[in-house]
Amino acid sequence: MSEDWKYCIALSMVSGIGGVFTKNLFNKFQNTEDIFKAPKKELLKVEGIGDKHIESIKNFDNWDKVDQELEKIEKRGIKLLTLNDPEFPRLLLQTYNPPPLLYMKGEILPEDNISIAIVGSRIPDRYGRSITETLSGELASMGITIVSGMARGIDSIAQSEALKRGGRTIGVLGCGLDIVYPPENVKLNKKVSQNGAILSEFPLGTPPLAQNFPRRNRIISGLSLGVVVVQASERSGSLISASFALDQNREVFAVPGNVGEKLSRGTNWLIKRGAKLVETVDDILSEVEALRNLNREDSSDEDRIDKIIASLSENQREVFSVLKREPLHIDEIIRLTGIEPSNLLSILLALELNDYIAQLPGKHFLVK
Repeated sequence: MSEDWKYCIALSMVSGIGGVFTKNLFNKFQNTEDIFKAPKKELLKVEGIGDKHIESIKNFDNWDKVDQELEKIEKRGIKLLTLNDPEFPRLLLQTYNPPPLLYMKGEILPEDNISIAIVGSRIPDRYGRSITETLSGELASMGITIVSGMARGIDSIAQSEALKRGGRTIGVLGCGLDIVYPPENVKLNKKVSQNGAILSEFPLGTPPLAQNFPRRNRIISGLSLGVVVVQASERSGSLISASFALDQNREVFAVPGNVGEKLSRGTNWLIKRGAKLVETVDDILSEVEALRNLNREDSSDEDRIDKIIASLSENQREVFSVLKREPLHIDEIIRLTGIEPSNLLSILLALELNDYIAQLPGKHFLVK
């Protein structure tokens, strides 16, 4: 167990310190223990941190509760992901207000950065079930990770179908990881943790309260390149996920339904306001740059890549090679290549102008 976990849990319990301030603190201090030991003048240098925040940090004394949480985590084999953890989901990290701490069962892999969220009604009809199985199954078969909220209905159908196709899936809970909700998802919960991950920002023992689910929904959209809504009433929580997706510069998709049907009102409303209408999986693939041509990779594509590499300068080749593996944020490219930011920007621009790479929202880049 990481010693840093203790201080990360403590920081998550400090009043008034959320994801934004935690992110700013981590940018300033190398480890979380330093935050609690830093003098006031150093803490005041952190963007957004004021006297009240510093007072809350300095007066924190609930270490017994921290130790109890650590004991429960170790007993249940749960892992903690902090904002400065290399395993923290890269797409989620780039959002404005990421969770300062994630509890995880399972594992996050680099390929999970290529992901689509599928959410919708808890009581879908036959049409909703069928289209969800089709979309999730085809996406999973292409190696795209399916993200959802482990809820009854569309969420569970999407994740179950991804598993049937041998794909990966990530579930996000609105309660502690030690609580299975809904209770009938015991088997699904286990399968997801074995073939992906189950995540929550809530401490162990947190019940599935209504106010937790909007916070969960921002994580679902933040983990994904786009959010697909399948059947939703005008008051569905899925519309909250769609709203967060727009705020996070993600694509929003909606499956149309019959006019006048209660389960179609939310999705049809999204389409009227600019969401991409989805009839087939191609409607998703064509809209998200990172997903294009995923189902068309073959030996001819490898030949094309080899020809591109042969035509590049040494620095261009180095940048192109690291982008072959997965979409990367510009800061990560700098770290991996050691190229100065000013030089890297010109290299990326040249590769983009030649149509060799594409830029995604949030300064992420990938090979086309």
